[in-house]
Amino acid sequence: MSINDGCDNRCGLYRELEQQVQERTIQLKRVISELKQEISKHKQTQKQLFHQVLHDALTGLPNRKLFMEHLQKALQRSKRNQNYLFAVLFIDLDRFKIINDSLGHGVGDRLLIAIAHLLKQYSRDVDTVARLSGDEFALLLDDLKDSSDAVEIAERILEKISSPIALNERKVFTGASIGIALSSATYQNGNELLRDADIAMYRAKSQGKGRYAVFDRQMYIQTLHLSQLETDLRFALERQEFIVHYQPIISLKTGQLEGFEALLRWQHPEKGLIYPSEFIALAEDTGLIVPIGEWLLREVCSQLRSWQLQFPAAVSLQISVNLSSRQIQQFDFIDKLDEILSQTGLQGEYLRLELTETMLMNRGEKTLELLSQIKAKKIQLSIDDFGTGYSSLSYLHRFPIDSLKIDRSFVNSSDSKHKKLEIVSTIITLAHSLEIKAIAEGVETLERLNQLKNWGCDEAQGYLFSKPVDVRLAESFIALPIDNSKLHYTKQ
Repeated sequence: MSINDGCDNRCGLYRELEQQVQERTIQLKRVISELKQEISKHKQTQKQLFHQVLHDALTGLPNRKLFMEHLQKALQRSKRNQNYLFAVLFIDLDRFKIINDSLGHGVGDRLLIAIAHLLKQYSRDVDTVARLSGDEFALLLDDLKDSSDAVEIAERILEKISSPIALNERKVFTGASIGIALSSATYQNGNELLRDADIAMYRAKSQGKGRYAVFDRQMYIQTLHLSQLETDLRFALERQEFIVHYQPIISLKTGQLEGFEALLRWQHPEKGLIYPSEFIALAEDTGLIVPIGEWLLREVCSQLRSWQLQFPAAVSLQISVNLSSRQIQQFDFIDKLDEILSQTGLQGEYLRLELTETMLMNRGEKTLELLSQIKAKKIQLSIDDFGTGYSSLSYLHRFPIDSLKIDRSFVNSSDSKHKKLEIVSTIITLAHSLEIKAIAEGVETLERLNQLKNWGCDEAQGYLFSKPVDVRLAESFIALPIDNSKLHYTKQ
């Protein structure tokens, strides 16, 4: 083999090795490129996951977790700088459930997105707008010049949210209640601030919705009181702490006892006698009104039946009982009613159930069907506090009502222009035109009594006759012949 042949072989080997190195280099570059892409995708995925953990999926707003992080930072900054002010606005939409249920969840979602955009419009870059849950939002107003700025922003938000909100081709009407908690050195953590803003929001909602309230210490004390009251209320039935008082209802034509209205009382072991105005709203909110209402209905039916068996004069008496909206919405309400009448032996014609105008209107055809089922048992139906609810009277022709109870605010009016008394006269005329009874509540003076008689009012109750009394005193009205002087009643 010649020298040239050896050189050619070596050169060929070098070229082959060089080509392999180039190919490997290209492969390595491709692998590195693919690896970079994978790393980039992984980082992007991590970023998306991190965003999802801290943001609301529907609105894209920060969620509760991220909001609390920002709130905690603001609180720490305020501890370092006494001149630094901030505020938390807790925003709860009014009527959102009604919109969601009636127009569908799609419309509800679009409304939430629209509210999120609206809140962002009224916030600055330094502020934090968050969706906490459902229809609850929060706004952290950072670095305020003055605490009054928080109130001004809340007012602007309420004004904007109360305006019609366009969702595609549909306009939706909603509103909001806002609670405001201002920064203070007394706060130890963000949870306390958000809690107080929440408490203030509920105060605003309780005052009629569509408004704001600024948190103060008294709200917290009241919340603690309500919390303890709720705990006690949950055991009140079990401990047999409820009692019934009975207020006589008098016929204005004969002066005779027509029956009683049964009024619930809570004999609290520490606080003494508690009236419904202090616990019924709480019972409604917690759902405890359902078992309490069932107990009341059973108790008064049993009591009237006992009186009927004991006193001849009680045979034709009626007992009136207030129903709650939650009670009549229970799917087994009619079954429970049947069970109570059957177990107590009381005939339906001696029971009068009182409902409010709002309860009648809220469920439309379902209410009409329910009332028809009640009337089939010969039970009497009365609209309580008539004149304080819906202005439309068309529903009176639709529902099988037996009587209207005129609200005490009209009957007791001292209006010098007598406008409210004219309303009383009008309601009595209306009732008679519908061939139903008119019953006046809260009669306290002989002058008012005589006016009611002259207007043709059928029945009345009030302190002029008797305050609500316990079973023993109620029995004295039944057992003894009706003594008009005993009932503080004077015929003309």
